[in-house]
Amino acid sequence: MPYLAVALVVIIVFVLASLAATYAYGRFAEAARGKPSHALPRSGPDTEADRIADRLRAGREAGSGLALIASNLDAFAVRVLSARAAGRSLDAMYYIWGDDLTGRLMLGELLGAADRGVRVRLLVDDIGVSLSDRTFLAVDRHPNIEVRMFNPTHARDKPFRRGVEMALRMLSVNRRMHNKAFVVDGQIAIVGGRNISDAYFDAGENSNFRDMDIVGVGELAGQTERVFDEYWNSGVALPVRALAGRRPVRLGRLRGRIERLARSPQAAPYIRRLRERISVDRLVADEHVFWTQDARIVADPPQKASGGGGKGHNRLLEELVPLLAASQRQVNVTSPYFIPGDRGADFFAALVRKGVRVRVLTNSLAATDVAAVHGGYAPYRESLLIHGVELYELKPTAGRERLRLRGSSRASLHTKAFTSDGEAGFVGSLNFDPRSVSLNTEMGVLFAVPGLVQAMDAIFEAEIQPEMSYALSLDADGALEWRGRSDGLEERFEDEPEASFGRKALATLVGLLPLESQL
Repeated sequence: MPYLAVALVVIIVFVLASLAATYAYGRFAEAARGKPSHALPRSGPDTEADRIADRLRAGREAGSGLALIASNLDAFAVRVLSARAAGRSLDAMYYIWGDDLTGRLMLGELLGAADRGVRVRLLVDDIGVSLSDRTFLAVDRHPNIEVRMFNPTHARDKPFRRGVEMALRMLSVNRRMHNKAFVVDGQIAIVGGRNISDAYFDAGENSNFRDMDIVGVGELAGQTERVFDEYWNSGVALPVRALAGRRPVRLGRLRGRIERLARSPQAAPYIRRLRERISVDRLVADEHVFWTQDARIVADPPQKASGGGGKGHNRLLEELVPLLAASQRQVNVTSPYFIPGDRGADFFAALVRKGVRVRVLTNSLAATDVAAVHGGYAPYRESLLIHGVELYELKPTAGRERLRLRGSSRASLHTKAFTSDGEAGFVGSLNFDPRSVSLNTEMGVLFAVPGLVQAMDAIFEAEIQPEMSYALSLDADGALEWRGRSDGLEERFEDEPEASFGRKALATLVGLLPLESQL
């Protein structure tokens, strides 16, 4: 009995401390909010981005031009070339911004744009970034750059206090901005699944991601800018200068480091690709631009991070679910983390029952970068297969024949996309898992462009081939089996192929615990 009383007192004290911490943070955040700012109108002399958009749009009715970027090297190039074309504004929002080769090179491009007089706004998630506060503060010191952090902790530069605050505010701190967008002059927007870090641009040391971006020109860029403004001016985005107490790195020293890095052998493949691609319009024209009136940005509101109802509802899913439900022939889903839950599994089973072919590509346990998430997915495999859903799991060796720039040749899936009936599609940040549905904010591009969808479906077909992915099925006894092909020979496995004992143990443990809502 005394133990129960002690436990009850501890719980009460923790709840009261949590309420006090949440209240204190709310007061601090209200006082720390930055001044509102909005997208800049097209005025004055045309910028290079204006001219690029006009050249691509020449002779076409108003609308949006969309280009699919699947190559990691081109994904880096299109961001750099877009930044170099900026003349008015550059707005970037990302879940992860790495303190690594490509993260620092991209930071250098923001500084270069600001030096030309471009207004730069950088919004990053507080948990996802690995660049130090001293670096962000240095960048923020530039008169043309402002850095804000989404749903940040107050004590960012004090590890112990930060840990205590995260524990006391665990319900709100657990809600993150997973969005990825890069907008130049309101004319060019890059939206998709890639963050700014080495693994997204073929420079990762452990593995490199397979991913997709959409480059949008015209109306879609304006829509992306409006979403950025909504997040930038929300009460959840706070100026970095109000959060960090450390002295910043001297801006001149930071510039020097980035300039030396740009001249290093590690950066050579990226600099070479920039010279090859020359400009944004040349790059996207090579990939083919699809012009349409039927494309739009769909995004959760930033208030979703507050956890409240009303404005915090899942706006993005409300757009996507009806489109998937209306499919008549085929749905292809690509999601690195796939945890459908009972409702999602029933949803896909219902599609199959009405005659729709449903195919899902996700990571194998050996390929995923988050083994714990696999533990939430694994229990649904047998039921999905029984109901006719086709499952494929990417191999960690997928695409190993591609040129490796540096680091690892191991692959991991990071694409978040789907297509419906060869006519409609989505590319964005949304995973088919509980975290994306309930906890994180997400965004992406929704479109009805058959040519673009065919390009996505061609990539999907290539990635589910037996050399690239394992096809899952049930044997005569109802047990899972994985089939693939390697070096021309058929493969068959009765257990998670290529996965280490540690990964198997972790995934099994997570599958047994009541953690699905957090995955």
